[in-house]
Amino acid sequence: MVQMVEGALGSPDAPMQGLSPNAALSPAAAQFTGDTYAPALSILRQPVSLGRAEDLDFGLRLLTEARQGNLGPTVRFYRPEATLAFGQRDANLTGFAEACAAARRHGFEPLIRKAGGRAAAYHRGCLVVDHIEPQQDAMVRAKARFSHFGELLGGALRSVGVDAEVGEIPGEYCPGEFSVHGTGSDGTQIKLVGTAQRAVSGAWLFSSVIVVQDPAPLRAVLTECYAALGLEWTPQTAGGATDLVPKLTVEAVETAVVRAYAQNATLTEQDWSTLNLGAKPHPNP
Repeated sequence: MVQMVEGALGSPDAPMQGLSPNAALSPAAAQFTGDTYAPALSILRQPVSLGRAEDLDFGLRLLTEARQGNLGPTVRFYRPEATLAFGQRDANLTGFAEACAAARRHGFEPLIRKAGGRAAAYHRGCLVVDHIEPQQDAMVRAKARFSHFGELLGGALRSVGVDAEVGEIPGEYCPGEFSVHGTGSDGTQIKLVGTAQRAVSGAWLFSSVIVVQDPAPLRAVLTECYAALGLEWTPQTAGGATDLVPKLTVEAVETAVVRAYAQNATLTEQDWSTLNLGAKPHPNP
């Protein structure tokens, strides 16, 4: 049995059990200016995992809060547990059951996103950045967000020594026009950041996964899963920032991303403990 979750591109209409409106982030006074994001942002650092499926769903719970006027422009950071997130198209392939079994053998929980691209893997060596904003016409500049956030994250990686650029590379997993990739000294290109977006009436969510440390397990599980699904790709494109800058850490990348945001916005740290999540978080292993 594989659990279906909303994921970064799923429906925002699921009920928001347990998130207290009184404890939610208050909307920032500054309104969307027509640029990619608001000039005042709350930074929300999630210290523990809520569970693999719950971590995915929580972004959509925040999206609904923003849509309902209870949440201002917010950027959430967290380190995910080992997950293999399949797209719905993957679930319709004959090798899907074997792909799920392969994911479990590698210690990755298989989940199905309700929408989105092909299978993607991530674990605690990755950083997830969920940017949520209320906006009446959320489709305005929707495509521009892909370009802008790709450049923002690429710039953050360059600031810590990673040779990063925006653009799809041949043979990458879960391919996307605005993926961020890096280039090694031997010319090998590896995917470093994948992005997805959900725009609804009244709000949008832009989600990015940055692969930083320990990319070998990701490459291994993707190799088996894509083989089971019968999908062609180039395993050498699956890597992480430490393939290019060996001593880089997730913490350093998070700091770099926050610094990149601070170049164009006023940032306020939000205390995670003020949020009533409805489900008790468990400590990171």
